[in-house]
Parts: sequence; structure tokens; C-alpha cells
Amino acid sequence: MLKPAMQTQGVKYAGSKLKIIPYIMEILADLDDVRTVLDGFSGSTRVAQAFAQKGYDTTANDVSAWSEVFASCYLKSEKTDAFYKEIIGHLNNLTGYDGWFTEHYGGEEAVLKRPFQAKNTRKLDAIRDEIDQLDLVWADKCVLLTSLMLALDKVDSTLGHFVAYLSDWSPRSYKELKLELPKRFSHSGNNTVIKADIFDTIAKKEYDFVYFDPPYGSNNQKMPPSRVRYNSYYHIWTTVIQNDKPTIFGKANRREDSRDGVQSSVFEEFRKDTDGHFLAMKALDDLIRKTRSHYILLSYSSGGKATKGELNDIIFGSGKLLKAIEIDYKKNVMGNMRWTNEWINSDGKYQEYLFLMEKY
Repeated sequence: MLKPAMQTQGVKYAGSKLKIIPYIMEILADLDDVRTVLDGFSGSTRVAQAFAQKGYDTTANDVSAWSEVFASCYLKSEKTDAFYKEIIGHLNNLTGYDGWFTEHYGGEEAVLKRPFQAKNTRKLDAIRDEIDQLDLVWADKCVLLTSLMLALDKVDSTLGHFVAYLSDWSPRSYKELKLELPKRFSHSGNNTVIKADIFDTIAKKEYDFVYFDPPYGSNNQKMPPSRVRYNSYYHIWTTVIQNDKPTIFGKANRREDSRDGVQSSVFEEFRKDTDGHFLAMKALDDLIRKTRSHYILLSYSSGGKATKGELNDIIFGSGKLLKAIEIDYKKNVMGNMRWTNEWINSDGKYQEYLFLMEKY
């Protein structure tokens, strides 16, 4: 029987591992020689939060600005709840006004297809500008920015990302934007937050245990590559964090620097090389080979660009496979996976896989 999931927080996220956390933690608990852990592609940081709650020396790494903020809030902030609640109360009492966010992301009528109602972007404009005026150290500022993102996530009118918006207002968009104190926890480990390319991070330090969940592109050939870029999916969170009022383009008012040709991950690369291999899988092979860690836990889904045969070659090229787990969310069970050269999803079911390997 799996233990209930730990309490973690995050925004709606296509790569969220909320449901898989109990399985990850059960696998990790069976390894008695692990102290330092790395969540290499932290995203909304739910997995890193779980690691830190268990007292591991946790490093959260991601290239996105908003992921760095989440990680700093949960893994590094140390002030009392009372300290943050006083500031949050002040921010909630601010009078909203028409600013940059309202101009580009707030709407009075649903036909504008904006992600937020204007009443809430006016509050966003006031709160975000005020946060920059406060004399705060970085970790404390991150607590407030995390609070702001969590509040915005509760009043959006989207499908969970920001490349297209709903024609009609979602029921939650009518709610009033209100900041609340993030659900932080005490730190017993030595935690680190890194905003960097994963190859740079693994080159600088060795870890006992590394968890990799790269932002793989979809294997749906009908899906345009621009629709699977995490940088474009969550461009608004980047702007909320940086408050840089960037040049924008398109119907979704995306940041100019979220274009595919400007910033993207090699792990989202949908093309193949001259030998017919996905470039994303070649990058994964390179990453695992270069990672200095006793154990590597790799996540993969049945919607990704690989066969088990390719993963088999990658894993056994750098170590040995200790566990191969297939997770069935509907049955809430996990079992040893049948190892074939095709995914076990011929019936169209979405399955999640975990591969625990030991490096040579």
C-alpha cells in the first residue's frame, strides 16, 4: 500500500509529477545510501519539495525563472509565517489599476480571449509593482511571487497553459485574486537552488541520487512542435517573475523570447538525425552518460518519443537497470514492466514509467 502523497504546491503544469510522487518516494526510501539528491528538471518543483520534506540535501535545477522562484520559496525561505503574512495582507489591500498586465492579459468581455478578467489583472499590476518596491532579500521576494502565481492560477481562464485562451470565461475566473501564504515546511537538509542548463549543473557536482524528467516533446505527429515547448506554454509566469514588460507577439501575446527559434530545450527536439534517431533521445543518452551519480531515476510517459528498446540501450550503455516500473493511475498500482520494443499502450491508455538505474 502506497503512502499518501506529501503536501506540495504548484501551478497547473503539463509536466506535473503530483500523482507520481508517492511512487518516486517509495523507490527512494528503499535506497539506504542516499543523502544528496538532484531534481534535474524541477518545473513546478513538487518533486524537489517532497525530497526536501524528507530531509535530503536537495538541489532543484531548472532553466525557467518561475521554477527558480518556486524552489527558492519552498527550499530556501526561512522567515516566520507572521513576517510574510503581514506583507501579504498589505499586498491584498492595494487598489488595483490599469497597467501593463491589464493591457495585454486582462479582459472585460470573454470574446477578447484573455487569460484573466481585468478586475484581477488590475490587482496583479498593483501587487507586482509593489513587490519590486519592497526591500526584500531574494528568498523572501520569492515567497511573495510564489503566492502571486498560486493566486493567479486559481482565477485564470485557460486550459492550463498560455498558448490559447478560452472563448468563454471559466467559472474560476470570476473569483477575486487573493494572495495566501504558501504552505512552506521546515528544512532539515542543506538545500540548493540552481537556474541553469542541466548539463552545466551535472558537470559541477556529484550526487547520490538524481531524478530526471526531461521536457520530452510529444510523439503526436499532428501536433506542431511549437505547442510542446514549455517556454511558450508558461510565458506569462516568466513575465510575472521578471516584470520586464517584454515585446509580445501573436494572439496569445507571448513573449518574443518564447519563440521556438529563440529558446527551446534539446529534449523537446522533435526532429531525427540522419540515422533516424530522435535528437531528444541522443541528448538523453548524453545526459545520463555525463551524470555523476550512484543512482538515476528516469521518468518517461507513453506519449514520449521513444521505444523501450531505445531506453534499454541508453540505460544499459551507462549502468544497470535495478527497477522498471509501469504505473496505472486508475488502479493506483505499480508493477514490474514487461520489457519489449514497443510501449504497452496499444489500447491508447496513458501510462507513466519509472526506470531506476545504477551507474557503472
